[in-house]
Amino acid sequence: MSVALIRLAALAGVALIASTAEARDLTIVSFGGAYQDAQREVYFAPFTEATGAAVTEDSYNGGIGVLRARAEGPPSWDVVQVETDELILGCEEGVLVPLDWSVLGEDNFLPSAVHECGVGTIVWATVMGYDADRFPDDPPSTWADFFDVEAYPGMRGLRRGPRGALEFALMADGVPVGEVYEVLATEDGIDQAFAKLDTIKDNLILWEAGAQPPQLLAAGDVVMTSAYNGRITAANENEGRNFVIPWEAGFVYAVDYWTIMANSDQQEAAMDFILFASDPDQQKLLPPHIPYGPTHVDAAGLVDPDVLPNIPTAPQNLPTGLFFDEDFWVDRYESLNERFSAWAAQ
Repeated sequence: MSVALIRLAALAGVALIASTAEARDLTIVSFGGAYQDAQREVYFAPFTEATGAAVTEDSYNGGIGVLRARAEGPPSWDVVQVETDELILGCEEGVLVPLDWSVLGEDNFLPSAVHECGVGTIVWATVMGYDADRFPDDPPSTWADFFDVEAYPGMRGLRRGPRGALEFALMADGVPVGEVYEVLATEDGIDQAFAKLDTIKDNLILWEAGAQPPQLLAAGDVVMTSAYNGRITAANENEGRNFVIPWEAGFVYAVDYWTIMANSDQQEAAMDFILFASDPDQQKLLPPHIPYGPTHVDAAGLVDPDVLPNIPTAPQNLPTGLFFDEDFWVDRYESLNERFSAWAAQ
């Protein structure tokens, strides 16, 4: 019997005993919307069915500040999905605990999915999205088009905060994808990015939750927006929308991670959930619901080939992708976020 099955069987026995006592459910935190709907079907409900362990869900919009605040209070969150810079800072600050890699196996995952305090769960991308029904002729195909309010009038959407916004601003200003972080690492490059953002400030709506971009497009509040690739595809498949991702415009892709809060009083159960959700036979089931790439090396070959073109790491998409530079953002996020907030408030 595999280590994973042994641990899950043990957890099922513990769950039966705990059910007779007052016990807090294992709380798993993700990013809501269509993505968390998919996780519920692929991970949360099957985990409960396999183990008998009850799961409570919560959602948030990310941010190391939220994790710091939760870590200072009584245990309430156990497993939390985080972005790369939150993972690194949370691990360094003791907000997150090291995972048991002896059961996960480092060689089972993409190198970028392996970290002391987190295991990658998806490869995702922030992309440009637009409603094709609004652009029957000459649709936008570059970030320069996104910033061209004369050729393409109307409101735009960008995620609130510097991540993504600064990269896309430089792409729009002619910086090649492969040189974006080199330019952004200079004060002149940062000034260049904010100057480009100035050109659309009067035509800009800042969103916070991943569910918002397709909602903004559907309501006609924006004509185009940055968005998480999976949310655009989910809106097309679940709501009959005609949204388009111009992959050739360029995009930023990254890995999200499962982590465990240091103040969790259910760390063993949390680790068992992470082990369950990281199994390739579970990971392969997510992309048909929402097209984010798997991180287990054996899962990629198991994914339904019909959904592969919608995944950031598909061969036809990857050449225009920019991998999220974790070192750049860990060093500069707080200062750039402060500057972005001041810019947005002006």
